[in-house]
Amino acid sequence: MTRHLDEALLRGLTPNVLGILVRRGADFAAAEDAVQDALVEAVRSWPADPPREPKGWLVAVAWRRFLDATRAEDSRRRREDLVDEEPAPGPAPAVDDTLQLYFLCAHPSLTPSSAVALTLRAVGGLTTRQIARAYLVPEATMAQRISRAKRTVAGVRFDRPGDVATVLRVLYLVFNEGYSGDVDLAVEAIRLTRQLAAAIDHPEVAGLLALMLLHHARRAARTSPDGGLVPLAEQDRGLWDTRLIAEGVGILQAALARDRLGEFQAQAAIAALHADARTAAETDWVQVVEWYDELLLLVDSPVVRLNRAVAVGEADGPRAGLAALAGLDASLPRHAAVSAYLRERDGDLAGAARLYAEAARKATNLAERDHLTRQAARLNARRRTPDGP
Repeated sequence: MTRHLDEALLRGLTPNVLGILVRRGADFAAAEDAVQDALVEAVRSWPADPPREPKGWLVAVAWRRFLDATRAEDSRRRREDLVDEEPAPGPAPAVDDTLQLYFLCAHPSLTPSSAVALTLRAVGGLTTRQIARAYLVPEATMAQRISRAKRTVAGVRFDRPGDVATVLRVLYLVFNEGYSGDVDLAVEAIRLTRQLAAAIDHPEVAGLLALMLLHHARRAARTSPDGGLVPLAEQDRGLWDTRLIAEGVGILQAALARDRLGEFQAQAAIAALHADARTAAETDWVQVVEWYDELLLLVDSPVVRLNRAVAVGEADGPRAGLAALAGLDASLPRHAAVSAYLRERDGDLAGAARLYAEAARKATNLAERDHLTRQAARLNARRRTPDGP
């Protein structure tokens, strides 16, 4: 009788096995290839003949694959040294190198897209095909991206301290990719961040995890049955996942209690205020603005100022929001959409309709483009029928 393959177990073991090979002296690129070969063999053989020690089995098979490749390239002396080091089948060392792999995959010399792809492959245990499908690019394109990333970090050793901020940025990028194909990148980012939070005691890691959970809790309400985008104010809050909200708020409160505020904790605090409101009208916009002010002290970016302008418009009125928006570059993504929203609330329907149409032309997401186009059409229809609702 064929048994079910535990894919979650395989993915969880992947970074540990890779770390063991690298710590034994294997080049990262060659070790990663060997681990992928071992995973393929596991998928083929485990359902019918599962090993007693899955991790030890993967280490042994991956090391043999590495040796096979090494024998084809290295000298006799180096080959003999490696053969002497071959691990025996059985339990593998209980050393977790996952954290080091995070830092390695988030190496500062990598582009953000390459760092994300390498993290999903080496730490997430996803195949090149799965990552390519998630990013909607050809598998060959993703394979080249991952190969270049592996070559870049080939000479990097595990004895160098890593940059937590860079790792968190990569995980946040994974989360913001959302989901498509057969890999849900939002769920994958949460899984990876949980793994990192278990490996390192850092308030910003907790802050990022809380932020992801609070945003993900609203997922079911973000789209209509026909796939249309539903703005936050119009979402059915009964569809929000209260379990994820409670978990996210609990993690955030514990992080904030340590009094080491960071940007992800501040963002999570804003998300928590939205989650706490039973209706959009009950949102504590004054507190939201205060948290954006805290966030600006940490990260003074145009995107933060753009989002703050929306909050100011809700707390102090649309003209105050437009005043906060005035100093920002009009070419900033979502600037036209925010300006349109505030102008509509201020009664400038013609200006708002024009800006919604402009924002729709600039939108890179199809659902967002359709939503903004409908907003422009709605306002144009209202202008033609001034006595309408």
